[in-house]
Amino acid sequence: MDFIKELEWRGILHDSTPGVEEVLKAGPAKAYIGFDPTAPSLTIGNYVQIMLLTHFKNAGHKPIVLMGGATGMIGDPSFKAEERELKTEEEIEKNLSHQARQFEKLLAEFDTEDGPVLVNNRDFYREMNTLEFLRDIGKSLTVNYMMAKDSVKNRLDTGLSFTEFSYQLLQAYDFYKLYKDHNCRIQMGGSDQWGNITSGIEYIRRNIKGGKAYAITSPLLTKSDGSKFGKSESGNIWLDPNMTSPYQFFQFWLNADDRDMPRFLKIFSLKSHAEISELEKTMKTDPRAVKQILAEELTSRIHSEEATRAVQSVSALLFDRKFTAEQLETLSKEVLKMVSMEIPSHAITISLLGEKPTISELLTDHSGFFKSKSEVRRAIKGNALSVNKHKVTDPDHPLDRHDLIAEKYILIESGKKKKYMVRAE
Repeated sequence: MDFIKELEWRGILHDSTPGVEEVLKAGPAKAYIGFDPTAPSLTIGNYVQIMLLTHFKNAGHKPIVLMGGATGMIGDPSFKAEERELKTEEEIEKNLSHQARQFEKLLAEFDTEDGPVLVNNRDFYREMNTLEFLRDIGKSLTVNYMMAKDSVKNRLDTGLSFTEFSYQLLQAYDFYKLYKDHNCRIQMGGSDQWGNITSGIEYIRRNIKGGKAYAITSPLLTKSDGSKFGKSESGNIWLDPNMTSPYQFFQFWLNADDRDMPRFLKIFSLKSHAEISELEKTMKTDPRAVKQILAEELTSRIHSEEATRAVQSVSALLFDRKFTAEQLETLSKEVLKMVSMEIPSHAITISLLGEKPTISELLTDHSGFFKSKSEVRRAIKGNALSVNKHKVTDPDHPLDRHDLIAEKYILIESGKKKKYMVRAE
């Protein structure tokens, strides 16, 4: 596979420096992308860059994941309106460890013959003091050169600290170290990183005789309505199932704007060109079927096939009126946890069930799902209230541990649409 042509076909090539195609055609090459662990998890926004590394690997090259244990302590000012809030070293280390595990799941096991290489740039600076940084790194690029970068110019009016101003130097030195220690001649990233990447190219040119390095960038992805990709009404779409459930992740793709789907297919699907072209044709007649296919592919890849099956079970429970009590009993604790994240949910102590509270007490005094016991009685009189898919006919019906599904959950339904989950903890 020709890596550059693949990026062009998929619409994820924004720019590249002259000569990079010759380097790639000469044999297996190495390229890196840097990720600052300033968040507790990777997001779907990071996944565009992960796809670059995936296609690079599939083209027979060696990807390098550079984790910003050092740069994450500083914060990249590129196209940010204001100064970032600095993270503590403990936060950065915790985030880095978690994200490294995510990368292994999404790319392959690190430091194996066919896997990517993991490097932490904290190791570049661990033994370096301030004077060494200023003398050895600070002398390599002029202030005039650094000020000319858009990432710096755009912040001059609102203010830019020396801390963030130095980020460009750190990223340049990262490229130099990877070039020198790993023979990595290519840096990739989003188009907002062009200034930082070319600073690294210049740093290498000045400090390594005959040193030639290259850049490849992808376009920043926005949705058709102009909003930022990777966010929903509730915030970021995380790749951690405890922060964004597989169900919410699945729904993000299912609810995507039809206009965005041709781009999303090419960027995120690993199906063949022919398969993607067929799906693009199907978009004209059955867009939801195409969204379903992409949602299943990505949920299975990022979470697991089991998670995709769980999502389908959650959808059936939430929306299929023919879903039975027997089917409910077969659901796993993981599926029910996912359900509890999508509907109003309330935790009670498991010891409470030993006291055998009535359904009226549970729904009012212990959960607040209903405003009053008279409201519970009206729902029961209207044949609208059920517990675990069984109709309730008595407001004094007692509940105990035998009512728990998967030893933890009780599903309450009021009418056709209102659903609540009680969690015993």
